[in-house]
Amino acid sequence: MARPTLKITKPVDPAATPKALTSRAWRAQQGNKQHKAPAAAAATPAPPPAPAPVAMPEAGTRRRKRPASGAKRTESPPSNARRAAPSSGSPDRVKRGFAPGKKQAFGTHAKPEPGTMGAPASGKRQRRSSFPKPASPMTSSPPAAAPASPARHEHPDFPRLSKRMSELGFCSRREADEWIENGWVKVDGEVVDTLGTRVSPHARIEVDPAASKHQSEQVTILLNKPVGYVSGQAEDGYQPAMVLIRPENRWAADPSPTTFKPGHLRGLAPAGRLDIDSTGLIVFTQDGRIAKLLIGRDSAIEKEYLVRVEGKLSAEGMKLLQHGLELDGVKLKPARVSWQNEDQLRFVLREGRKRQIRRMCELVGLAVTGLKRVRSGSVPLGPLPVGQWRYLRRDEKF
Repeated sequence: MARPTLKITKPVDPAATPKALTSRAWRAQQGNKQHKAPAAAAATPAPPPAPAPVAMPEAGTRRRKRPASGAKRTESPPSNARRAAPSSGSPDRVKRGFAPGKKQAFGTHAKPEPGTMGAPASGKRQRRSSFPKPASPMTSSPPAAAPASPARHEHPDFPRLSKRMSELGFCSRREADEWIENGWVKVDGEVVDTLGTRVSPHARIEVDPAASKHQSEQVTILLNKPVGYVSGQAEDGYQPAMVLIRPENRWAADPSPTTFKPGHLRGLAPAGRLDIDSTGLIVFTQDGRIAKLLIGRDSAIEKEYLVRVEGKLSAEGMKLLQHGLELDGVKLKPARVSWQNEDQLRFVLREGRKRQIRRMCELVGLAVTGLKRVRSGSVPLGPLPVGQWRYLRRDEKF
């Protein structure tokens, strides 16, 4: 016989039963959990949420009454009628472009009513913002550009202004560039301060008096270069001759009243060359006009040399030295060559090729043992001692 079992059931208290959560409350609760433990949620994937329990109506809540059996059911108006019917918020709808009694069209083809803002192109109603929308840079009109002034002197066949100034004898090209940058040059009454500007050959060029004052402050120095110094930059361990231009090396009998200043060495350049084995007069100048006069392509300034030679020179060789020799395939200009004494020749040249006199003598069977420049143009070396220098006087001209 089976033993009867006694099952005791505990009464359930309706007040202790938890209430069902609504969907909004459940989402808020889940959000709080994620905010409290973000690290744990990132480490382990969250389990899928359990389905929300169906909310049961509590006792005492009112339900929607159903019509009694046999009563006539009221039909709800169609959707089109509900859209067209004005509501309590119709003024606001009119303000946003939804006119009462009309069906609002959405999409990119929709056209707003005159005087209204219209609907957005996306077809969704958006919340209005109190902040003004910034203007798009693509729609804003760019500022009007200033009209460019026509170039009056930019013909490609015209010479550059610096070259034209050099041709007219104002200064050298290097000085012309400096004057142009300083705004000291006018072309047809207009200041030109741009390098490389081309001007008409018939243009009227004016120079500011400040340029002439600047040019008058430039100096020219005459140096008696000793053997063992190079004319230009240092090379092969030999020093340039310019290192000798120091206050202590100035000739004591210099007739120029000019006082030496360190600024006199700025921009000072040799106007001509002398070989390392040669001695005599070498000119250093800051004035581009003098440099062009002495070593320019069209220079006709005479340079006089005393050359000590060894060997025999025939009459035919003397004629070749005077005219008829070629160096590097280029025929030399006529030169004046004569005997100074029994072992010394006197050369007067109007050009200055590299080691020209030494190479000329080699072509006629002579060996040069010494070379000294004694004159450049109308300026002689004079009694200037070797290794010393003096200023070019204002009354001296090459």
